[in-house]
Amino acid sequence: MRSLGGFPGTYASYVYKTIGPAGVLSLLSGKDDRCAEFVSAVAYAENPGRAKLFVGSLRGKLAKQPRGSGGFGFDPIFIPRGETRTLAELSLSEKCAVSHRAAALRALGIWLKSRASG
Repeated sequence: MRSLGGFPGTYASYVYKTIGPAGVLSLLSGKDDRCAEFVSAVAYAENPGRAKLFVGSLRGKLAKQPRGSGGFGFDPIFIPRGETRTLAELSLSEKCAVSHRAAALRALGIWLKSRASG
């Protein structure tokens, strides 16, 4: 998150387990900039030392309070860009359409398909 200097960054899992979404919202209390981004990476390697990296990202902002019952992790507090609902309020198909993990895996699939047909 920009207003927290990139926190939690690579510590997202630890932050979720220790302070959870409510703790993150508490850290943002009084902050106007609630922009946040999820990033996932998938690596593919056939030979050691020669990996191909595929990255997916999901930009948005953090809600003022948790909303929704779907999903997991920070889904109840994350609102994807262009949405008014949190990830926890989206249907599974809507969430998959914007997912950072799905984007990284789609990029891998496109690359693998291009190799097979080329």
